[in-house]
Amino acid sequence: MSELRVKKRDVGATALLGRNGHPQIATPTGGNLSVVTAASEPGFNPLDLLYSSLAACLALSARIAASRMGVLNRFEAVEANVTGEKSEGEPARILRFDMRLTISGDFDEPTKQAIAHEAERICTVSNTLRSEADFHLSIA
Repeated sequence: MSELRVKKRDVGATALLGRNGHPQIATPTGGNLSVVTAASEPGFNPLDLLYSSLAACLALSARIAASRMGVLNRFEAVEANVTGEKSEGEPARILRFDMRLTISGDFDEPTKQAIAHEAERICTVSNTLRSEADFHLSIA
């Protein structure tokens, strides 16, 4: 019997912000991104990145769900749209996430529903946002 081996990916992010300018985000795998701060600036702000993480995770999880359900051969695409409602006061936070999956392929409505709900169950990001993860802050 062969042993299943899962390759681990280095994860995390570092934000560097000087006295002026925008935060620069770097990942251990070489990803880089400049974060915008003004409402009219094109690009990603911190909330966009949060919504993007959830959207990407749901999309990937929908494909995984279709594969697990044995219907990947009929799966064409998925579009995950995530928005939300931000609190008016302190502490600043997202009060509600609105998620919409548009699943394309040769599926009836019950199968699309099953894929979508399984995707939400699989998604690490949605599972984390629903949980009470511990936060540990240290000062260097």
